[in-house]
Amino acid sequence: MSESPITCLVVDDEAPLREAIGRVLLANGYECITAASGAEALDIMEKVEVPVVLSDIKMPVMDGVTLLGKIRDRWPDTAVLVVTAVAEVEVAVACLQMGALDYLTKPFQLNEVKARIEQAIEKRRLLLDNRMYQEHLSELVAVQARRIEELFLEGVQVLVEALEAKDAYTRGHSTRVSAYSGRIANELSLDADNQHYIKLAAELHDVGKIGVREAVLLKPARLDADEYDHLMQHMAIGARILDPLLKNAPQVIDIVRSHHEHYDGSGLPDSLAKDAIPLPARVVSLADAFDAMTSVRPYRAAMSPQAALEEIDRCTGRQFDPDVVGAFHSAFPEPSELPIETPDKVHHQLPEGVAAGQASSPQ
Repeated sequence: MSESPITCLVVDDEAPLREAIGRVLLANGYECITAASGAEALDIMEKVEVPVVLSDIKMPVMDGVTLLGKIRDRWPDTAVLVVTAVAEVEVAVACLQMGALDYLTKPFQLNEVKARIEQAIEKRRLLLDNRMYQEHLSELVAVQARRIEELFLEGVQVLVEALEAKDAYTRGHSTRVSAYSGRIANELSLDADNQHYIKLAAELHDVGKIGVREAVLLKPARLDADEYDHLMQHMAIGARILDPLLKNAPQVIDIVRSHHEHYDGSGLPDSLAKDAIPLPARVVSLADAFDAMTSVRPYRAAMSPQAALEEIDRCTGRQFDPDVVGAFHSAFPEPSELPIETPDKVHHQLPEGVAAGQASSPQ
């Protein structure tokens, strides 16, 4: 037994019997409370934690079966033993099916009460231990699943960095696109979850370029039609890379796949138009284009921020969503402060709940 005596509640409408059982329990180190009816027993349990209840079945007003049901509903961790006459054993068996841990039949020896209560307490302990084990096991599995996802994501992020490290002209591109996208999303008053997804997806938006030939990626001249078609496969490749990890966060996959869609339906890979393009993808599309225009490329010099902004305005309604363009102008009202410096690298992690399939739905 534990250092603190275990409290037993004896419920019986016959005073001599409940008092006799109480004496046995007290003599064996238990604390004992008695009740003359089911209603009184419930009142006591509202005020006192009772691990064990020993209840007669045949009582007026509220019988032991009804009391058992109420205890199981409100205090499922309480061990209940029922007392019945030999002729009522079938009722006792039914009580076992309802959740009673044991039963005694009258007449019984008082020392039998002690043994049955000890058995019931041990059963209760084993049930509680098993539940705790299952809960901790579930927590452990969830923690491990999340860590596996984090390691996978970290590997993908390293791939993006490795891709950019090969090309001095695009170094820091994904980090800047993530920063631009976050500012636009905030200006659009998107909720925190969607802002998080947008910044994460912007960081990963070009991961599919791992499947593009280096000769195309690093070509110091404009691409021909075949090379351009090959390069533009990177959106679908990126979506396929991320799908096993982020199937519960489709917002991210949508952005990676659709960040080269155009508002008028002339983009790739699916020729989506207007609201058929997920809003987060429209955000990253603009951020990606602005950073590309204001960055040096092997085949051209960087455009000035003012020229890039004019090009964006010219393409509004065709390539870019007018609302997203407006949010970009509001987020960066001073062209002289553009382009932004490359921020320190921050690896955005998976939001809580993705491992369990509880990711937030996109707006």
